[in-house]
Amino acid sequence: MDHTVDIISDPDPWLNNTNANSTSSYMPTMSPVMDKTINIIMIIVLFVTMVSLGCTMEVSKIKHHMRKPKGVAIAVVAQYGIMPLTAFFLAKLFKLAEIAAVVILICGCCPGGALSNILALALQGDMNLSIVMTSCSTLLALGMMPLLLYLYCQGFSDLQNAVPYVEIIVSLVMILVPCGIGIIINTYRPQYSKIITKVGLIIMMIFIVVIVTLTNIGIGRVMLTVLSPPLLAIAALMPLIGYSFGYVLSAIFRLSQSERRTVSVETGCQNIQLCITILKIAFPQEVIGPLFLFPMIYGSFQVTEALVLVVLFRCYRRFTKKEKGTSGYLRPFMTQEKTWGTNRESKQE
Repeated sequence: MDHTVDIISDPDPWLNNTNANSTSSYMPTMSPVMDKTINIIMIIVLFVTMVSLGCTMEVSKIKHHMRKPKGVAIAVVAQYGIMPLTAFFLAKLFKLAEIAAVVILICGCCPGGALSNILALALQGDMNLSIVMTSCSTLLALGMMPLLLYLYCQGFSDLQNAVPYVEIIVSLVMILVPCGIGIIINTYRPQYSKIITKVGLIIMMIFIVVIVTLTNIGIGRVMLTVLSPPLLAIAALMPLIGYSFGYVLSAIFRLSQSERRTVSVETGCQNIQLCITILKIAFPQEVIGPLFLFPMIYGSFQVTEALVLVVLFRCYRRFTKKEKGTSGYLRPFMTQEKTWGTNRESKQE
């Protein structure tokens, strides 16, 4: 029996159909040389990204938040509680096929990335908390990500043996080394940290364009399968749910407004570079197909929805400032009118 998906003829091979030939593998169309080239580029991008992320981490700030861990604890619960659960329910709701469900779960279980720090700054959040959250979620990913994947895969009848745990753990260990290099640079040579972070961001953007171009050349015919309606809906809903529930959870525990905004973006933002690399390196090409590009779609929705939140927040702050400015402008006249009234009353007496 042929257990290979024909992606060209099947309009949506990532749904859990009942047909015998609708499993999670497909006939590879990318040459081995092209596949290996993309893998090497992804490892370089992840290395540069994690060094840049490490350059934003300060040991003193981490120690400070660890002494008062309320904010960090809530943030970690939000990161590893809300997003994996959201991914699980959405995969169930849309009845995804085996490999597509694994991809969604891996995205949901990934730690926070550098994007959340940028968004926290744009939303005038608590930057110290944002950096500490990203640091803690990255370090905890080594244990939490395989554990959560194992637990949530039990909810699917055919996923117990579909996740390559060893390869994922190896990928997570790989990110700790460059992250540690970045922390060391920031500790002993802090003058280079900002330069490395900026250069790292530029390199990351260039290489992402290169990866998309090479992938389009290699498997251009099947790339559109990643844009199927169920996957697009999940990519749009996941960050939105993360932003919303992250804010609600932090509000329940009475964090400050700046901390709430920080927890919100940290919850809704995952490390897209790490997710893509895990999917591309840990899974064979004939299994993952073009689905390793799903995190890019997911990341585009992350950024778009976050930018909407930033614009709304900025408009709100400008409106409230105008109101305060108007009341401040009228206050001297109101005080002067009150003084005149008092003088009139004293003259009449």
